[in-house]
Amino acid sequence: MLINETIHIKNMLCSCCVRLIELEFEKAGIKTNVVRAGFAQIEFDSDKHNLNTIETILVRNGMALIKTREQKIVEQIKTAVIELIHHSNNVNSILRKSEYLVEKLGMSYQQLSKLFSKHEAITLEKYIIRNKIERIKELIDTDEYSLSEIAYIMDYSSVQYLSNQFKKETGISVSEYKKSDKSIKRTLDRLSKPED
Repeated sequence: MLINETIHIKNMLCSCCVRLIELEFEKAGIKTNVVRAGFAQIEFDSDKHNLNTIETILVRNGMALIKTREQKIVEQIKTAVIELIHHSNNVNSILRKSEYLVEKLGMSYQQLSKLFSKHEAITLEKYIIRNKIERIKELIDTDEYSLSEIAYIMDYSSVQYLSNQFKKETGISVSEYKKSDKSIKRTLDRLSKPED
């Protein structure tokens, strides 16, 4: 019997993840009707697959099924943070990051922060900082902007403040990072995990 199911997926935070899951499901004979970051509408034969086999595919690829409302909200928070920091070079949005999350998710920042900390190993503020640091690395790597411009884009009051936070988070200075092999980059799905 054909089953239509809407599933929510943990750690499916970027377009690469979306494409990977489309390919993995296709390979397993699971039809994807709609796939977006953190979400998929699928169709499968219940004689061949069930939610356990689907979860196995997800886990094998560093993801998992989201089963509770709170987990869905946490994934929505992560997606909103990534949209804000990695896909929007709008300084005004970054300046009002808490307002952006409140508007996007319809809950107070305190509620979002408390929920995030309940389900993840770090605070929401720390997660935002980690995303900012990864975005700073990307901006440095493109070599399009000066450090002053990057500080402005990423809502740091000064280059010194950016440099201090960068060193605190990565263990090396910005200039050391520029000279490095760039192996200290972290994937977005790892940013809510404890330090590796």
